[in-house]
Amino acid sequence: MTQYKSSLLRLLDERGYIHQMTDAAALDTLAAGSVVPGYVGFDATAPSLHVGSLVQIMLLHRLQQAGHKPVVLMGGGTTRIGDPTGRDESRKMLSDETIEENIASIRRIFDRLLTFGDGPTDAVMVNNHDWLGQLGYIQLLQEVGTHFTVNRMLTFDSVKLRLEREQPMTFLEFNYMILQGYDFRHLSKDMGVRLQMGGSDQWGNIVNGIELGRRMDGTELFGVTTPLLATASGAKMGKTAAGAVWLNEDMLPNYDFWQYWRNCDDADVGRFMRLFTDIPLEEIAELEALEGAAINDAKVRLANEVTALVRGEEAARTAEATARETFAGGGLGADLPTLDIPAEGMSVVSALTALGFTKSNGEAKRKVAEGAVKLDEAAVTDPAMQITLATGSNAKLSLGKKKHGILRA
Repeated sequence: MTQYKSSLLRLLDERGYIHQMTDAAALDTLAAGSVVPGYVGFDATAPSLHVGSLVQIMLLHRLQQAGHKPVVLMGGGTTRIGDPTGRDESRKMLSDETIEENIASIRRIFDRLLTFGDGPTDAVMVNNHDWLGQLGYIQLLQEVGTHFTVNRMLTFDSVKLRLEREQPMTFLEFNYMILQGYDFRHLSKDMGVRLQMGGSDQWGNIVNGIELGRRMDGTELFGVTTPLLATASGAKMGKTAAGAVWLNEDMLPNYDFWQYWRNCDDADVGRFMRLFTDIPLEEIAELEALEGAAINDAKVRLANEVTALVRGEEAARTAEATARETFAGGGLGADLPTLDIPAEGMSVVSALTALGFTKSNGEAKRKVAEGAVKLDEAAVTDPAMQITLATGSNAKLSLGKKKHGILRA
């Protein structure tokens, strides 16, 4: 492990955030001697970010922990274009109202993980539509376009992969990297931002911004990227068979969020604790060394810590209590997803799909046939079974060992 003199790079290095850096020695010197404003950009394509974005959010959390200034850049402007990186098709256009609503909803996560204010190390949130929306096309071509070559842009993975697959890339999307580079230059000039951070797939875009700042203003800017994050099984972070693991509680119940971390692979426990919690490194070393059934205690600790950071202490307590009651006591935890059953009843396959346990009634029928479905701990063998409940009563519907829901009348 490299020996850094700045607390920022030591912290990022020790916890496993660093994949690539531009001029590490110069950034280390800068961070050791002054407050460094650094930013990460997030587009507002949905009302919530998902777990795949959490490592980038935690970068800003670490930046503030190390005594520096986090700048959250919301892509109110770039969301209208769409980042082609890692995408096979164009992004769906959103209305201005939807984008603003999404930004307001996403803000809640940052309020929990960062301290906002007017102080030198307090976080700020900015919206790139405030400056991109004011740029005239001729002005953009004259001031910025002369610093980019099509030859270079065609070598970027986000462009090259789309072309190799013979999938269309609009001229609108082709401009995304120019606007992202301009964001870095603007934040540098207007707010003194010296550092951009992001995932490894953003390396080319970050370097573009660094070069643009140097050419237009003569400013030395820096970039840090994180490793491509996947689970030990090779799955992409933030995705499950049931869909995205959203950070906002109105997009995914607290219990399901907690369970995502509780059910992680044994091999991921230590790495996830370093990246996504504030547990001291010495304690993490002890927890990840646990074996057999004891590793489950470490997973519960991981789930509690991440849920408390992202959703709040009460959400973590309730989710753990629900899990304990559901699995140990066979009861009905208060934090389980619920479904109201109409007076005339509902088929078991419809209930499974309505709870989100299956994507379709066809999948639900297959799960019943496999013997994976239970109603109040009794196996369901008939896919045509109708569930009827007396008024005021409830029942527990389970799919496998990890998915449980409350049916109520």
